[in-house]
Amino acid sequence: MWFVMGLPLVVGAVTSGWPGVGWGALASGLCGGVPAIVIFGGVRKGWFGDWHIGERSQRPKLIAVIVALVVVALALLVVLGAPMVMVACVVIMLATLAVVGPVTLAWKISFHTAVAAGSVVMLAWVLPWPAVVLAAGAVLVGLIGWARTVLRDHTPAQAVTGAVAGASATAVTLAVML
Repeated sequence: MWFVMGLPLVVGAVTSGWPGVGWGALASGLCGGVPAIVIFGGVRKGWFGDWHIGERSQRPKLIAVIVALVVVALALLVVLGAPMVMVACVVIMLATLAVVGPVTLAWKISFHTAVAAGSVVMLAWVLPWPAVVLAAGAVLVGLIGWARTVLRDHTPAQAVTGAVAGASATAVTLAVML
């Protein structure tokens, strides 16, 4: 969740300064903040077993809500004239959901590594020294995958596949849009 909420703010700040932070806040709130509130409330009300939605059968409705919120964010960014890089940042979220969402219905692919790897690719696109960003990011994504495996929330294959899916969805989206 921290990547989903932080990435738009960083991308906005780096590419457009303070106005970009405003665009990032809009994207962050709708794509990360509201879903976090839904998840937190859902856990408290017993709709979800845990914060990570470890039970796959509980994921489809949540994914539908998140997709709807990301679409709303995308529509607002387009209608309000946000910079294309910010629009691409939100389209990347939809692309990642489009790849990882259906997979998770049959196999517990790691959303954590998908989002982290996609964030690294996006940051390498907008920050100077992309090779350094990719190298440091690869270490971070590896640590996240390792942690998800140690916690027994995922197998190594699920963690690696999530990372590949997120990085690929991001790279393709960036290549098409920017």
